[in-house]
Amino acid sequence: MTYQELKDEEQLYLMHTYGRFPAALDHGKGATLWDIDGKKYIDLTSGIGVSSLGHDNEALVSALNEQAHKLLHASNLYLTEPMVQVAKELVTSCGMGKIFFSNSGAEANEGMIKLARKYSYDKYGEGRNKIITLKQSFHGRTVTTLKATGQEKFHQYFYPFTEGFDYAAANDIEELKDKADDSVCAVMIELIQGEGGVLPLDKEYVQQAAEFCRAKDILFLIDEVQTGIGRTGSLFCYEQYGVKPDVVSMAKGLGGGVPVGAVMASEICADVLGAGTHGTTFGGNPFCCAAARTVLSVVNKPEFLKEVQRKGEYLKNAILAIGSDKIKTVRGMGLMLGIVVDKESRTGMVNRLLEKGVLALTAGEETIRLLPPLVISYEEMDSAVAVMKEVF
Repeated sequence: MTYQELKDEEQLYLMHTYGRFPAALDHGKGATLWDIDGKKYIDLTSGIGVSSLGHDNEALVSALNEQAHKLLHASNLYLTEPMVQVAKELVTSCGMGKIFFSNSGAEANEGMIKLARKYSYDKYGEGRNKIITLKQSFHGRTVTTLKATGQEKFHQYFYPFTEGFDYAAANDIEELKDKADDSVCAVMIELIQGEGGVLPLDKEYVQQAAEFCRAKDILFLIDEVQTGIGRTGSLFCYEQYGVKPDVVSMAKGLGGGVPVGAVMASEICADVLGAGTHGTTFGGNPFCCAAARTVLSVVNKPEFLKEVQRKGEYLKNAILAIGSDKIKTVRGMGLMLGIVVDKESRTGMVNRLLEKGVLALTAGEETIRLLPPLVISYEEMDSAVAVMKEVF
């Protein structure tokens, strides 16, 4: 089919919930994609941070093919080897307690919210159930995670929302402390606010927040749906902040393109969700966990993670070296970068990048967001920067 034929049928059969870019992608290799008309693109999106090993990765394709011949699904009523193996690697690598597998980032965050509230209920009884999140945060699209999201523009249409959330300004420890009254059971943060505009939190603030939560027996929750699994140059971003969460959520890059999320809890709250208190039909699916096992076998190695840091610095410096007055700054960590530009011209810039063969994302009001596959080559980055130089 041609692009126009696909577009015509999309208009007839798909809900119009997305403002899609004018491209129909067909196949890829590494960090390079081709559309159905044969046009080539450098992929600086990885499907919004999902395709961590790039496209057509041989190890991932082989693992999925092997697992598809063995068992696609079993439900959580039975054990499967991939599920247990991925759980073991994540828990032992991070020195945590136990893990629960879900299907997406929003569902992982829902599980994290439920765990925090039950921890407090078990220990203190009713009335201690509020969770503080940060302004400019984004935690998902379900009714509960929309309310957890600290951006007013998402709080519309779908009333009534789940109760029990309040919002504090990022990097303002005094406001966080003021809001943390006796009704608060947890603080939930992203270390880099991706959807908010690729906004890294201050290290000192994060450490102070972690210490405050520990002293008040308030669970410290970190949403690493976008920052986790090597994206920032460490397995989880919190390692670079010198803190350890009570609970951490993950998704996106964990499956390398296959839907999988997880909630991982420390020892103090690892057994809060007992039999019957939480569940999901597809979580821990052997096919998805076979993908996650392969991703971790590549990503969870010191040299690979150091290379992500090197690539991030290389790409950031190359963009800054363009020297355009349209580029205000480049912020982020590892291969999660945001190019800050004038918000009036941002959409036009992203569209021109697409026209010239580079896929990029937006975030916040003035940021072009880059989330390339972790395996992107220096040659692919150079090609992308050459196009950026034309556009900027």
